[in-house]
Amino acid sequence: MLLNGTLLSAPIFLITPPFTQLNTPYPATAYLKGFFNTKGISAVQADLGIEVTIALFCKEGLENLFKSIQEKQLNKTAPLLLSENSARIFALKEVYIKTIDQVISFLQGKSNTLAHLICTRNFLPEASRFEQLDNLNWAFGSMGKQDMAKHIATMYLEDLSDLIKENIDEHFGFSRYAESLGRSANSFDDLYNALQKPFTYLDEILIKILDARLKEVNPKLVCLSVPFPGNLYTSLRCAQWVKQYYPSTKVAMGGGFANTELRSLSDARVFEFYDFITLDDGEAPLEILIEHLDGKKQQHELKRCFTLVNGVVTYINNTNCSDYKQGQVGTPDYDGLLLDKYISAIEVINPMHSLWSDGRWNKLTMAHGCYWGKCTFCDISLDYIKSYEPIAASLIVDRMEELIAKTGEHGFHFVDEAAPPSLMKSVAIEIIKRKIIVSWWANVRFEKSFTRDLCLLLKAAGCIAVSGGLEVASDRLLDLIDKGITVAQVAKVSKHFSDAGIMVHAYLMYGFPTQTVQETVDSLEMVRQLFETGTLQSAFWHLFTMTAHSPVGLNPEKYKVKKVTEEIGTFANNDIEHIDSTGANHEIFGFGLKKALLNYMHGACFELPLQKWFEFKIPKTSVPPDYILKAISVPEINATNHYKAIWVGVMPTTTIVQRSKKGTKWEEMNLHFQTNKTAFDISLAPAVGNWLLHLLSKLSIENGNGLTYTEIKESYAKQGLDGFELCWDNKPITNLYKAGLLSV
Repeated sequence: MLLNGTLLSAPIFLITPPFTQLNTPYPATAYLKGFFNTKGISAVQADLGIEVTIALFCKEGLENLFKSIQEKQLNKTAPLLLSENSARIFALKEVYIKTIDQVISFLQGKSNTLAHLICTRNFLPEASRFEQLDNLNWAFGSMGKQDMAKHIATMYLEDLSDLIKENIDEHFGFSRYAESLGRSANSFDDLYNALQKPFTYLDEILIKILDARLKEVNPKLVCLSVPFPGNLYTSLRCAQWVKQYYPSTKVAMGGGFANTELRSLSDARVFEFYDFITLDDGEAPLEILIEHLDGKKQQHELKRCFTLVNGVVTYINNTNCSDYKQGQVGTPDYDGLLLDKYISAIEVINPMHSLWSDGRWNKLTMAHGCYWGKCTFCDISLDYIKSYEPIAASLIVDRMEELIAKTGEHGFHFVDEAAPPSLMKSVAIEIIKRKIIVSWWANVRFEKSFTRDLCLLLKAAGCIAVSGGLEVASDRLLDLIDKGITVAQVAKVSKHFSDAGIMVHAYLMYGFPTQTVQETVDSLEMVRQLFETGTLQSAFWHLFTMTAHSPVGLNPEKYKVKKVTEEIGTFANNDIEHIDSTGANHEIFGFGLKKALLNYMHGACFELPLQKWFEFKIPKTSVPPDYILKAISVPEINATNHYKAIWVGVMPTTTIVQRSKKGTKWEEMNLHFQTNKTAFDISLAPAVGNWLLHLLSKLSIENGNGLTYTEIKESYAKQGLDGFELCWDNKPITNLYKAGLLSV
């Protein structure tokens, strides 16, 4: 059968192996299926992570789990000795079995009224995870029942996870599996040896589901997406099964793990499991691979592809074949994924983390790559960062509308490395123009371009949150990172987002090369002030990791660090162990930094000296106590000539009012503005008021793209009015941003 020139002998099976996320599908297979749709290539997709999860965490699944543990206990050759925690869970097994289906249904959004019962703390059994539970009223308040219940239910599942790890499968984890085997695995030995062992309990569940799907689909090619080390092992188990029992089916692997870790792959044993491993964007490489399997392309025509040639791992890259532009790859297609089965969990009481793990989000990108592409800790030498290509705003919103129609979900997570401010503005205008209701969030750089008015525009278009890298809150280190920002700039931009009602999450880093103890303490003080002033709402500390494809990894001597070894492994090569002889002992700060941050996120303990967070002596901060307050109080420079004015509010109503004073009478026009939260009036001379009414109509997004400052000034003069600057640059017009008059 031929369709659009492509031979379709059998469908392509796109698989995300366990485990990535439980609340929403990882988007790689949906992206590829959307592309294949444009080429007439038949493709089926599955997220085996959610399928394994719901098979394990159900009444029958727990009955089998407890039965398996009991059988191990009765095994006289290797009896299982339960820990105190496992013994407690096992003793309460009937309660777990009785409640599991209701808990999963609640986390799937199908039994919301169960939240009240869960919050009583008498409905669900509690084991060791609850010993570390934060004060829930402090964390969620008296009214946050749904979120509180999700957190309690998540801890309930984590208790069961601990039971599984301790007694059944040491590698189990909800969002990762056997991650320690895949992370920085310079040698394939540990993984290979693990794959020679009998199936684990989780392997059995996975392979049973996989085999049923393989029989149903009968694919010619299985494509396994491996974005993280935490689903590498399971991808190998899936590939192993396909190779053994479906020898005519070829297996390909791609994704973020391959793109960063496997660029110097040389171990031939890997190809006992995969036939092909592709790098970077998968559309063109997979299209050529399919044509190769159909006999239409020769092996040497493959693109960015590892395969075995005469027993030797060989990288083939046909540079004559171009990649597809982002406007050509189609709309992600989630068809076939079990969208109603995903589980919303709240594991960490962190506002941004709850967005990541709570709720179903359609995932899109505004641009391929990063428009900045300079940060020295980042893999900027790799294609997914360095090849920047934005997508037209109209096409992005087309895709949003298409996904809403297909999935019924109005929530979007833009997964860009950093969404460009100018494109975010265009997307926001397009959303407002089309009058669609969406909630969305994105990763950004804290650019000066994010003015007060731009943030208000983004909020009007449904933006609910942004996350961005503050990294080490030190201007010296930000300069060394080549971040292109200062702490004061981050504070100012974050204040604009926060004032607009958009939540701000900051990625924080400690342990960057040459970072001193004093800089670590000062960085924490900056963070304390950012939260105290309400500038940040969420953050997370990460310990710096040196990677092979970053400027630090490529030129360590420039950053005064040394690689522990120069050896390149035969398998994964990305994270590099290094020695920072000029900096602090970074690891010892981790616990104190995170403990302080947890309190700051909940508006607590701002008055405590920083020393309270550490069990060892630290120097006093050198940061002035009002540093951030002063930074966010600096007025914005008037740059009206660079922007256009637009109107996103509701047109005002008007009345003519008679005024008199000391025998003098005159008329004023009262303009009454309504917003979603409040209402207010302004009074102008009737001629000026009529001009403003006409102007607001012209500035409405539905009527165009706004007017420049010069065009507005000219329209004022055409009405025969004098004193434009006195009118435009002073109250009451300068306050109309509150009603929707924005300069962006």
